Parts: sequence; structure tokens; C-alpha cells
Amino acid sequence: MKPKVQPGKRVAVLGAGSWGTTFAKILADGGADVMLWARRPELAREISEGRRNSDYLPGINLPVGLRATSRLDLALLGAEQVFVSVPSQSLRENLIQAQPYISEDAIVVSLMKGVERSSGMRMSTVIEQVLQIDPARIAAISGPNLALEIAKEQPTAAVVSSASLETAQAVAVLATTRYFRSYVNTDVIGTEFGGVLKNLIALAIGIVDGVGYGENTKAAIITRGLVEMTDFSVAYGAHPETLAGLAGLGDLIATCQSPLSRNNTAGRLLGQGYSYNDVVKQMQQTTEGLASVGPILELARARGVEMPIVEQVRQVLAGTLKPRDLAPHLTTDSDEPQGERTTDDGQAHGGAALWGAVKRTFDQLRHSGRGPGGN
Repeated sequence: MKPKVQPGKRVAVLGAGSWGTTFAKILADGGADVMLWARRPELAREISEGRRNSDYLPGINLPVGLRATSRLDLALLGAEQVFVSVPSQSLRENLIQAQPYISEDAIVVSLMKGVERSSGMRMSTVIEQVLQIDPARIAAISGPNLALEIAKEQPTAAVVSSASLETAQAVAVLATTRYFRSYVNTDVIGTEFGGVLKNLIALAIGIVDGVGYGENTKAAIITRGLVEMTDFSVAYGAHPETLAGLAGLGDLIATCQSPLSRNNTAGRLLGQGYSYNDVVKQMQQTTEGLASVGPILELARARGVEMPIVEQVRQVLAGTLKPRDLAPHLTTDSDEPQGERTTDDGQAHGGAALWGAVKRTFDQLRHSGRGPGGN
């Protein structure tokens, strides 16, 4: 049975795009007192008075208790938890503006799935650096979370991650409804990188889909892509089982197969022959994967991690690789037979860990009627 949310638990959501508005709906449906910050006054007015966000969630009725404002000071007044859903490349700027109004003991939660292009930093580390707060007061949420499906109250799950299990559990209690279940873990690195890296694999899937390749090609890219995601994340200190959970495999499947995915859509346009600049112009909302390819490859090289699929996505974006040439080079340019994993060390152990983690993920979903558990 879900723990009851204290009446009037005040929370703020910064960013009124599709995901920020959807998450504000989740929190309001869960019983919290939610104030949503929208940059544009007319959008804040539509949300508060019309119970709609026609720009980003057409056809969705928002909860009566959900309020919106274009003033940061009013949005953050008295907020015990602050959920941030702004484009990753503008996070630092937005935090600087918001800092004077964030309570000293507030929990700050990242809803973003990107890395800062200039520094390669994860969103939680940008939050820690700018706000100068203890990592125990920071959390990140990730999982198979396509905004429009959740706004329609189609059931799904996510994972809340924090260095502090107590913080993760406090956030998960608020972010749980009859259609949205939050699990918890303390692997912030794996949770955040899983959300970033699946966007890059989704770009690859979109590209080959746009070219016209079939399910075999896409299945191979998803499978090998998960290996790249895991090897990269583990190199930076993540637990491999996190990448086989909701923040890795779960998010990867949803993002790669859904036309609602902005990264999948951007990749499909690239595969159809559109240039990078044309794709950016056509996308109405931020496509985080496009901005993350370069920084992720730099981070991979720094730790000696090979990411051939992501490298080929970079080449397609740069116009140096034809989209239809991406698929034949799924793993390497070498003709030598290779083991299925990209690294030799601990192959058997790694495979067993991944399988065990996948099994635990399915067990968690099967017993989802319980309170927030580990992921």
C-alpha cells in the first residue's frame, strides 16, 4: 500500500514542456500541492485557467489542483521538493536564476536526460555545482517515460535515484499514482547515464528505420547498443544491473520503438536524407540526443571505451557517413571474429550479472503492488 502524502506537500516543477507538465500532473494526482513554472506567461495562464497545455500535450485535461506561473519566485515559494525539467543545455542558466528562491533544505530532482555539452557533466552534478548543495539532497528520475502516454494515464514505471536512499524514497512516495510507479536505487551514475545513452541508440534506430531497414537490423542495434551503454556506464562507476533495469533497458526499448520519441523521430528524418540543420528546425522540442553525441564520445575516449554505434551516429550527423551505411558496421571495422561483448574482462560474470538484473526487473514489475522498492 502506498504511503500517504502529507496534505499540502508543496512541490515545484520547473519547465512546462511535455515532460515537465506530465510530471506535474503525476505529482498533483499523487496528492501534492504543485506549482508549475512556465517561461511564457500565456502558457502559465492556459494551464491555470484552461487546465490545458495545448502546445505540448494536446487533448489532455490537467488536474484542477495544478497551478502554473511564469514567476520563479512564486513557483519556488515554500517548495519542499523542486523537480527540474528544462533543456539540459540551459540547466545551468536556469539554476542560477532559480537559486535565490530555492529553500535551503529542499530536495532538487532532475527530470532531464542529457549531459552538459561544455563540461560533459551529468545533470545532478551540474545541480550540485551550481546550487552548492549536498548530493544527498539531489535525485534523478529515469525510465520508460514517454510523456504523452503517461499524460493519458497509461501505466508505466520509473526509478528515482539518489546518493541518499531516504531522499529517493521521499521523492518516490510523491511520484507514485495508480498509473505511475516509482522504484528507488542509489546508483545515480547508472541511472543518469542510462537515460542519456539510450537517446543515442534511439537516434541510430531512427536512422536505419528512415533508410528502410527491418526488425533484424534494429534488434541488433538495440542489443549491441545496450552493451555500449553498459560498458560506458560501468567505466564511470555505475552498476551493470542498473543498465538492465528501468533506467537502461526499459527506457531503451520504449525510446527505440515509439514514434513519440523525439530522438527516434530525429534519427528517422536523418535516415530519410534530411541534414542535421533541417532536422533541428523540424523538431518542435529539444532532442537531447543530438546535443549529447559529442560529449559522450569524448567521455568514452577518456576511459578507453569503444562505442562504434554512437560513433557512426556522429558521422551521420556530420555528413561523413551515409545513413544506409550505418547498419553493416554494428560492432567494429575489423574483420576478425569477436566475442559478443565489447570487452574481454569478466565476460561470463558480466553476462550473468545482466541476466540476473533483467530477471529482478521483471520480478519488480510483477510485484508492483508493494511500496517503493529497489531497482
